[in-house]
Amino acid sequence: DMIIHTGDLISEGIVDFLSQKPLHIVHGNMDNFEIKKKFPKKKILEVSGFRLGLIHGWGSPFGIEKRIRPEFTNVHAIIYGHSHKSANHIDKGVIFFNPGTATGFSMSGCHSIGILDITDKINGAIIPV
Repeated sequence: DMIIHTGDLISEGIVDFLSQKPLHIVHGNMDNFEIKKKFPKKKILEVSGFRLGLIHGWGSPFGIEKRIRPEFTNVHAIIYGHSHKSANHIDKGVIFFNPGTATGFSMSGCHSIGILDITDKINGAIIPV
C-alpha cells in the first residue's frame, strides 16, 4: 500500500497527515517554493512491474492529457492532478488517472479520491467523498 499525491499540497502539514503509508508526491503549480524544492515536478514509479508517471499538470483543464503525455515515455499509466476533475480511462494503451479533488472546487461536481489496485493489471476507481 502507498499514497500518491499529485499536488497541490499547499501546506507541508498535509505530508505529516498522509505519511501513515509510503508516500510519493509531485508538486503542483500552487505549491510554494519550499514545497517545490522538496518534491519533484514529475516522477516515475515502478509498481509490480508497471511504470507509473506522476505529474501535476498545468494550463487549462481542457487538453491537459495531451500536454502531459509527452512528459513520459514507456509508462503504463499517467497519474495527474491540476484539473480538479476525476478521470479514469485508457488512451492509446496508457491509463490516464486523476483522482479529482478531495477538497476545494471540483470540476466533476463532487469531491473524490482515487484508488489504484495494481496486481497483474491496473484497476482504477474514483470514490466520491
